Amino acid sequence: MERNIYCTVCRSQLRIGEYLVLSLKNRWNDKGLVLLNAEPGNYSVTTHSSFTVKEGEDYTFYCPVCHTVLNDKEKPHLVKLFMEEDGRSTVIYFSSIAGEKVTIMVNDREVKELGPDQARYQRYFDLQEEYRKYLH
Repeated sequence: MERNIYCTVCRSQLRIGEYLVLSLKNRWNDKGLVLLNAEPGNYSVTTHSSFTVKEGEDYTFYCPVCHTVLNDKEKPHLVKLFMEEDGRSTVIYFSSIAGEKVTIMVNDREVKELGPDQARYQRYFDLQEEYRKYLH
C-alpha cells in the first residue's frame, strides 16, 4: 500500500521512507527540519540535536521545497497536507502545537479523527451529514 503525502501548493512529495520531511519555526524565529512519522496516528518526532521542539509551543510549518506555510489559515493550530493512498485522495490535518496528538483525515465525504486531543478540533469538522459533501 503506497502512501504519498504532498504539499498543498506545489504538490511536492514530502514523504521519504516512513517519514514526512517538513521545516518549521517557532515564534522566536528558531528554525529547523523535522521528521514526522508518516503513519496517521503515530506522533513520533525527530529533529537535529541543535533544534529542540518544545512541548506546548505552536509552530509554523513550511514545505521544504517551495517554502509555503502549511498551517491552515481557516483552522487555527492545524497543519494541512494532501495524502494519496490506494488511489484515494485525502486532506490530512495535524496539530501545529508540539505534543498535541490529533490527526484528522477528510475524504469521500468522510471525516476520520485520530488521537487523544481530537476533541479540541472537532468543531471544524462536526457538520451535519447534508453538508459533508462540501468538505473535499
